[in-house]
Amino acid sequence: MPFASATERCLPPADLDRIEQAAEFVRRNDTASALDALFPALTAEERQELAGLLRLAHTALLVFPHTLAGLREELSARGLQAGEPTPSVVVRGRLAQRYARPAGSLPVGILRASVPDSRDGRGEIEIFVLEAPDGSDLAPVAAAERAAGHEAHIAFEVLAPGPVTLRGLTALLLDRAGAHADSGGHNPHENSTVLYFRTGEHRVELYVPGRHPELLAAHLRSTAEHRARSGEDAPQARHAPRVPGPRDRLLHLMTGAWTTQAIAVTAELRLADHLEAHPGASPTLLAELTGSHPDSLGRLLRYLAGLGLVAADPDGSYHLTELGGPLRTGADASFQPLALLYGGPFYRSFGELRHSVRTGEEAFAQVFGEHHFPYFARHPDLADLFDRAMAASAPMFAPVAGLVDLSAHRVVVDVAGGNGELLGRLLRAAPHLRGVLLERPHAVEAAEKAFATAGLTDRCRFVTGDFTSGIPEGGDLYVLSRVLHDWDDDRCRTILRQCARAMPPGAELLLVERLLPTDTRLSLTVAWDVHMLCNVGGRERTEDHYRRLLEETGFEFASCHELPLQGALLRFRRH
Repeated sequence: MPFASATERCLPPADLDRIEQAAEFVRRNDTASALDALFPALTAEERQELAGLLRLAHTALLVFPHTLAGLREELSARGLQAGEPTPSVVVRGRLAQRYARPAGSLPVGILRASVPDSRDGRGEIEIFVLEAPDGSDLAPVAAAERAAGHEAHIAFEVLAPGPVTLRGLTALLLDRAGAHADSGGHNPHENSTVLYFRTGEHRVELYVPGRHPELLAAHLRSTAEHRARSGEDAPQARHAPRVPGPRDRLLHLMTGAWTTQAIAVTAELRLADHLEAHPGASPTLLAELTGSHPDSLGRLLRYLAGLGLVAADPDGSYHLTELGGPLRTGADASFQPLALLYGGPFYRSFGELRHSVRTGEEAFAQVFGEHHFPYFARHPDLADLFDRAMAASAPMFAPVAGLVDLSAHRVVVDVAGGNGELLGRLLRAAPHLRGVLLERPHAVEAAEKAFATAGLTDRCRFVTGDFTSGIPEGGDLYVLSRVLHDWDDDRCRTILRQCARAMPPGAELLLVERLLPTDTRLSLTVAWDVHMLCNVGGRERTEDHYRRLLEETGFEFASCHELPLQGALLRFRRH
């Protein structure tokens, strides 16, 4: 079905043509015919067997509309029913790396558009969109991406993703079909793993429901090995703008401390609050509201715009962006306290990272004279800041209640649970549960207030104490949320043995932590691991590391589940 002409289009003609080509592929092909076209090196029998394991899911491409206003209507007029756009963090990150731009300046969205007249009636296109108004500095990026088609692919869903099937699929594509590995990743929002392959001029995606860390790690190793053999670096666009060399990239990395302080000052001045109350405010007005020097604040705002936290309008005014939104003090799980903590005491101690690397000792104690827990306890303002900063990770807990059979439990004991955010979620999800919270005095006081507000006080007992010397008995579900990463292995074993002594056989232990990847990829957890070395004296760990610690102290592994914010829920049972 050809596209009709329009007097005013959101999409340039080149992008409309590419969308039509993607739609036409979906209309003309089912799984079997798509496999025939993509993998001619396979025998007919091999392709037939593949067709029983895979389902053609969608085609995908990246386009650059002049405006997002009216885009869905324009697609609808051309026979494509698109849903609401959602952020595409993965594609945004790849573009940022490819063109050495701040990720916040590339707000990529994704629309899933159904193709009603497709061959199997379920055809779909994934349309990645990055708004590029006329005259935008994104014009060279758009031209390069259209020419190279880096984000274009054809996706197949794996229907029965067992380990044997997955190993066989990847081996067949790599060894027999003439394809090579071309990166991949895990999407925690959909709990899915994606593996990309290149075959000829096509990029193929295998969409695998669930979390498959070993499969993904092997695929990424294959990607790196292929690029090393072929002399490729990370893929770059043909005719792209000048790609910064290693000195440019290194210099950019060296300014990371400036970014930390710029965000901390933004949080201290509560710029996000003022921009929410006064959208389109000028630097002069914002300077009046924050008690700042107008010209200096204007220079900071320009830097923040480059980071993507604010957006500059042509008249010199500013708006708060989605990326800057979490810095609002009224935001759900606000990052404002976290920015002050990272730009304050932890910033000072991180300046002595070399002490930690040379000695293995935490730099925080070197700078402030003692470990950060007793130091914060002696400074109530910092203790309050720390507790509020930790609340920024509350979205990590959202899926936990749905991943545990709470009906099988009666009493949940949250060990060092801060202000009781996770415990409160569990109690609200299961009205029959009763809770026990063990914490430091000031944290217990904050939790009591929060539980009173939520109407949960009569269902929870608050215990002031030290988990290294004793843990409340009587529970059948115990929780250690972001506790073990604060300590070395010996102290973790002490904590876990205390838990084991308090728990009856068969009781369940929930562990919430961030997991280190098993390869050398840089991730947020890897960065946090250095933070733990420097500022806390603890460490992040791999899943296998945690499993060994738990098995040594009387626990049996049950399962591991992905959580938001790169978290993980590990479930264990007491022997």
